Amino acid sequence: MPGGDAREAAKTVAGTFEDFPFLPELPARGPGADMIGRTLGLLVELYARVEPSGWRLGDRPGRDTRRARSWLGEDLDAIEEFTQGYEGPLKVQAVGPWTLAAATELRNGESALSDPGACRDLAGSLKEGLAQHLAEVRRRIPGAELVLQLDEPSLSAVLRGQIRTASGYRTHRAVDRQLVESTLRAQIEAHDGPSVVHTCAPDVPFALLRRAGAAGVSFDAALLTDRDEEAVGEGVEAGLKLFAGVVPSTDTALSDPASNVMGVRTLWRRLGLNPGLLADSVVVTPSCGLAGASPAYARKALAHCVAAARSLADNPE
Repeated sequence: MPGGDAREAAKTVAGTFEDFPFLPELPARGPGADMIGRTLGLLVELYARVEPSGWRLGDRPGRDTRRARSWLGEDLDAIEEFTQGYEGPLKVQAVGPWTLAAATELRNGESALSDPGACRDLAGSLKEGLAQHLAEVRRRIPGAELVLQLDEPSLSAVLRGQIRTASGYRTHRAVDRQLVESTLRAQIEAHDGPSVVHTCAPDVPFALLRRAGAAGVSFDAALLTDRDEEAVGEGVEAGLKLFAGVVPSTDTALSDPASNVMGVRTLWRRLGLNPGLLADSVVVTPSCGLAGASPAYARKALAHCVAAARSLADNPE
């Protein structure tokens, strides 16, 4: 979400999504509120600090770690305030292990992705930190049924060997797909509720994510291609939820909500799927995060998602 007011963001989210609120992130506040820094602040017995080149692992918690944890505390206070008495699903998100490894530097300045041992340590620490974080959210909002979202915007690049080295002249070798899958599975299985993996890049590995145990996949619908359709169809028939990013995530004129989900209806017909599955299988979302939007547009886009979802449910065909 845009801006830096945790209470305003929580109020907007809780007021707009009465059936499925989420814990907002406000990266405009600076390092530690960004998606990478926020997740690094969750780690157990691993710490990171901000360097000119980005986040780098260090020996002990410093002011950057303390800042990340402080802002997360503010966000938790705010969402707790505006969800008093709430019962139902609530989404909590963190960066997944592979995007975190791609974006975090080792002490030598190279990406953690270059070191299999560092990847394992990051993933293990993340799993433990997420368990503590989710337990804290449950304590604050006892009626919440937590949905964990792992943000993996770099996942396709990790699988394809497209993450650049520190020099910028080479790329790190592609990570074995079975290792990627098993690492994600370990994170997903550590949560006793449903997990969603979000990636707003092309070539979403739908089949891999389903095998890893993801209950849903969040993606930019505009980036789907014909070669994705078979995996999408198989996933839906197996019970996979689609978090379809169909509402623009930066300021623009918004059209009729029904037109935003026209592509979803068309895809459904092309795949020969039962229209009755639409309302249970699809969650309408912005195409990516709203941090780059104006606060007024962000509020409008969230309300637009609700209206588009109702249109989809009321008129699946």
